[in-house]
Amino acid sequence: MIRVTVADDQAVVRMGITAVLGAEPDITVVGQAADGDTAVAQAASLRPDVAVLDIRMPGTDGLTATTRITAEVPGTKVVVLTTFGLDEYVFAALRAGAAGFLLKDADPERIIDAVRVVARGDALLDPGVTRRLIDRFTVGPDPAHAARVSGLTPRETEVLLHVARGLSNAEIAASLGISPSTVKDHVAEILAELGVRDRLQATIAAYEAGLIRPGTA
Repeated sequence: MIRVTVADDQAVVRMGITAVLGAEPDITVVGQAADGDTAVAQAASLRPDVAVLDIRMPGTDGLTATTRITAEVPGTKVVVLTTFGLDEYVFAALRAGAAGFLLKDADPERIIDAVRVVARGDALLDPGVTRRLIDRFTVGPDPAHAARVSGLTPRETEVLLHVARGLSNAEIAASLGISPSTVKDHVAEILAELGVRDRLQATIAAYEAGLIRPGTA
């Protein structure tokens, strides 16, 4: 059973997400919050597998709540909700350690899938949305990220490029002519070398290092 908390200051949205998730046999919503402070407190006390957070909330906003939850309750994965009007906050949330993000008008099935994906330790990566965010907010290579990326082997760099384009391990394996298990090993090495926790942060690191130029992925 995947244990989830939902935080949104709009009661209708919060209750709707709760109803959608609670209807699934493998998901239970253990807490609801209308502000960031309560969301952080619930994460600490309830230790959910996934915390679904709106970005803009009164008091402690979703970005600050994300930073605190990922630092103080590392077992809880965070999915942030947004509209494109708040792109800059989403990008910052990803840097803060969010496992993924969704648009507020996402289909119910996508929200359900997002919870399951991040609960099993993966990152929710929508290539189109991520590209648009990075196109808008990445202004040039970051020397620190560039130095880390330069330490990858040629094969690891190839794999990272495919990861940054949103490909699964099976798709990368087919493209490069290697086995999915080999891809999995490469991804693990890439995450360790870059000092990031998941594929989503590896993608951001690839953009920030200048390995991929905005708009070309």
